[in-house]
Amino acid sequence: MSRIGKKPIAVPAGVDVKIAGGEITVKGKNGELKLAYHPAMTVEFDAASRNVNVTRPDDQRQNRALHGLTRSLVNNMVTGVTTYFEKKLEIQGVGYQAAIKGKNVELQVGFANIVKLPIPAGVIVEIPDATHVNMKSADKQAVGQFAAVVRGVKPPEPYKGKGIRYAGEYVRRKAGKAFGSS
Repeated sequence: MSRIGKKPIAVPAGVDVKIAGGEITVKGKNGELKLAYHPAMTVEFDAASRNVNVTRPDDQRQNRALHGLTRSLVNNMVTGVTTYFEKKLEIQGVGYQAAIKGKNVELQVGFANIVKLPIPAGVIVEIPDATHVNMKSADKQAVGQFAAVVRGVKPPEPYKGKGIRYAGEYVRRKAGKAFGSS
């Protein structure tokens, strides 16, 4: 049995869980999330103990994999509607900066043009100063994907370390060309 899949998911007070037609809906103070889970999995909500249980029909390889996956996705939904998932980015480089204009994040990161990225629905973007970008959302996948898209505009390069990186990310530096000949 899957060690992750067999754990019940504790649903805190203030979170509503509805399961109908192969879809689970979780609603809390940070919003509402929906997930259409695989039809082979069985998701049940026990209102008395306030637990969600995920079960699988048999021990086939695919069902074992889906068991833990489904449980993790539902757990992330319950966690997300109670506390936001956050990603923090740092921008390093002379003249590199970020700004929010309307519903877009505008990045000046050494290109001739300003890069404009639309902010996805459900993701909250804050820019406390020009070189830091904070993102939060109830949907773990959405905030992680948007952070990866922003970082992908100008990933940190190994020679000077310029670019967009996750907060606390270590960038391995390389030595440049040695000048002079021997």
